[in-house]
Amino acid sequence: MMNDDFAASGRFAGRVWRPDLNGPSLVVLRAGRVIDITRPGLATMRDLMEAEDPVATFDAATGEDIGGIADLALNDTPTDRPHFLAPCDLQALKACGVTFASSMLERVIEERALGDPARARETRKRITSVLGDNVFSVKPGSPKAEEVKQVLIGEGLWSQYLEVGIGPMAEVFTKSQPLSAVGWGADIGIHPASVWNNPEPEIVLAVNSSGKIVGATLGNDVNLRDIEGRSALLLGKAKDNNASCAIGPFLRLFDDSYGIDEVRRAELELTVTGNDHFRLKGRSSMSAISRDPLELVAQTIGDNHQYPDGIMLFLGTLFAPTEDRDTPGEGFTHKTGDAVSIAEPDLGVLRNTVALSSECPPWTFGISALMRNLAERNLI
Repeated sequence: MMNDDFAASGRFAGRVWRPDLNGPSLVVLRAGRVIDITRPGLATMRDLMEAEDPVATFDAATGEDIGGIADLALNDTPTDRPHFLAPCDLQALKACGVTFASSMLERVIEERALGDPARARETRKRITSVLGDNVFSVKPGSPKAEEVKQVLIGEGLWSQYLEVGIGPMAEVFTKSQPLSAVGWGADIGIHPASVWNNPEPEIVLAVNSSGKIVGATLGNDVNLRDIEGRSALLLGKAKDNNASCAIGPFLRLFDDSYGIDEVRRAELELTVTGNDHFRLKGRSSMSAISRDPLELVAQTIGDNHQYPDGIMLFLGTLFAPTEDRDTPGEGFTHKTGDAVSIAEPDLGVLRNTVALSSECPPWTFGISALMRNLAERNLI
């Protein structure tokens, strides 16, 4: 839970929904207080990310004290009280998949099991018996990776997931739409057609339009294992549903105290607590990532693709749950009411509650609504 000691060190920026203004505000954290710094020229997180010097802009910003961190965190998402939003707005929401060897194998298992959790155990045994630990030390795109590829083809085990896992090109997809991500305390959505799904705890980089990494935060790239497992062409349906993307609680700016090396060393802890008293613990160690974060950024934004409002880039996860929840051999899947917490010492805690995407609050505040609101407030 967030308290007034959160962000005692570091520069943290976020967004808060203000019912009195019928719209969002850009905020910073100072000494346990939430300060609304919104003004013309600094009305969105995009404006802060695109500033010539985001750190200097952060330091110079002044504004209205709208409450303590702990007080606002208790509000969750009622529309009649101020509450935290995802710390991003106009940025494209992109994600990298299959960036860790263990999660790469789980994607292959999903594919081989055709989305059927009952078939996953035997599929996992066969694949691991052939692969062993070979893929864990392979650098993607290297000559050694090509050798492993030929061995796997010979064994009849080559997969599109192995192609993006150890091949030269990373998997980068659109996770969700600008302004659709939910933040701290919000319900996070599972498509009602899914019966095999899981959270994906990840670091999310904030990258401006020039490709510069401005900061980092936490994210939950909710995954529907059964739907994606039936066909990779269903990736959009498996990943992009109402409230299926959670980011937060705040964006920590890169400065002298925190940067890409801290991201590379990050240790994420996941906790899932169900109303059925089931409890799942997991970890994701960024030190085990197969592709460096800078490479993933370079493959996403640059001469090949421009994003004039920047991107929020999920870096992938080491976590792939295999612990049985109900039926032996069928592994883990979410149930509505699950409390999901993703924690990292430098970035805080992102907490959400699982619900069906059809029952989460509908996404209604899009780009046109934001522009109208900012115009009414004389901010643009």
